[in-house]
Amino acid sequence: MNIKFDLPEEVKEILKLLNNNGYEAYIVGGCVRDKILGLCPHDYDICASAKPSEVMEIFKNFRVIETGLQHGTVTIMINHQPYEITTFRIDGKYSDNRRPDNVDFTLNLEDDLSRRDFTVNAMAYHPEMGLIDPFHGIFDIQNKIIRCVGTPACRFQEDALRILRAMRFSIQLEFKIDELTFDAMLENKSLISDVSKERINAELLKMLEANKSISEHFYRCKEIISEFIPEFNSCFDFKQNNPFHIYDVYHHILHAVDSYSGNDMKIKLSLLFHDIGKPACYSEDENGGHFYKHGIISSDKANEILKRLRFDNDTINSVTELILYHDAVIKDNHKTIKRWLNKIGEEQFKRLLEVRTADILAQSDLDRETRLEKQHRLFGLLEEILSEEQCFTIKDLDVNGSDLINAGYKEGRQLGAVLQRLLDCVIANEAENNKEALLRLAKEWIIKA
Repeated sequence: MNIKFDLPEEVKEILKLLNNNGYEAYIVGGCVRDKILGLCPHDYDICASAKPSEVMEIFKNFRVIETGLQHGTVTIMINHQPYEITTFRIDGKYSDNRRPDNVDFTLNLEDDLSRRDFTVNAMAYHPEMGLIDPFHGIFDIQNKIIRCVGTPACRFQEDALRILRAMRFSIQLEFKIDELTFDAMLENKSLISDVSKERINAELLKMLEANKSISEHFYRCKEIISEFIPEFNSCFDFKQNNPFHIYDVYHHILHAVDSYSGNDMKIKLSLLFHDIGKPACYSEDENGGHFYKHGIISSDKANEILKRLRFDNDTINSVTELILYHDAVIKDNHKTIKRWLNKIGEEQFKRLLEVRTADILAQSDLDRETRLEKQHRLFGLLEEILSEEQCFTIKDLDVNGSDLINAGYKEGRQLGAVLQRLLDCVIANEAENNKEALLRLAKEWIIKA
């Protein structure tokens, strides 16, 4: 097909060197797809008829990394950038539903493209030959369709991660999943158990990082998601019977994620799990449904899920803390905000306000404007406190442990307790944050003791 792409000079140099030594070579896969879509590729993968040993010989004057010789891949470093070159290959049997038991090298480009996951990723390009598209990937791009190459069930049985990749591409590209492909995803969803938790983690994050609406995709694929997050099962179609809610628990969760427009992954993960414990604590009276202490249960469930999916401890601690407090009562005054800042820190408190705002936006319109106005006031008061460098931590106090020792206190644990007591007085506006006033107060306490 007569399509022309601008390619980086390094890529053109790689293709030229391979061609000049008698080998076919093309850019392939995601970079071709992104070029057609007008996006900037993250990297350029190159496939060639040359075997790994031949590639290493051709590029012997460059830094060569033996990335995966058994699978035909060699990485070439040019201008400090890595470029993978993979030999045309045919995959053997996938006995573990994750990776081929063996690969056979081939001289036929179409054989190589036929083993790829989706048509939009099964295209190759050469500056002189143009687009090579035996599986009509450009048609699917034009019609915004994610479709497997060949028989969908075979593709997913080869590598079950492709089920999640289909979801991810549909979100990132805002494409529909072909019906036959989607049916095969559902039929083979149990194979996700063969996929490593680290790979599932990576795909989930890419879905959330796309900054696109996830609600439609996550709802349609709820049976797939429940394969690796079974805790969501109880949330599906669970009616809240509460005037502040118009969605069932699962729909509300998804709309809350969509309501956050930022890119802080800790906030997105908090929203994804913030109400996952609601079905376990449902109660009902004449006023409707209630979910008392659901923040505690949701936080505990999120902790289990995040650990299972191999998230790092910092993320787990931050996310579970946000979920724990997402429904707490926060009064809109300086004293309350400074206590929260002291309790969870500036960054976490900002995140907490974002979580609460997105949560409100995913609820009914009952008192919504009033509740959003309060959130706006909280943000405003927070900015006042920070811009005026008001005191809300011990390190902000105008006195320290040495000052207390000089005032007559002995070294030991009591210093920390006294500093905390002084901070409490400053936050409550019972004392000014200046050295003279604080030391005078501290000396009164030591006399009384």
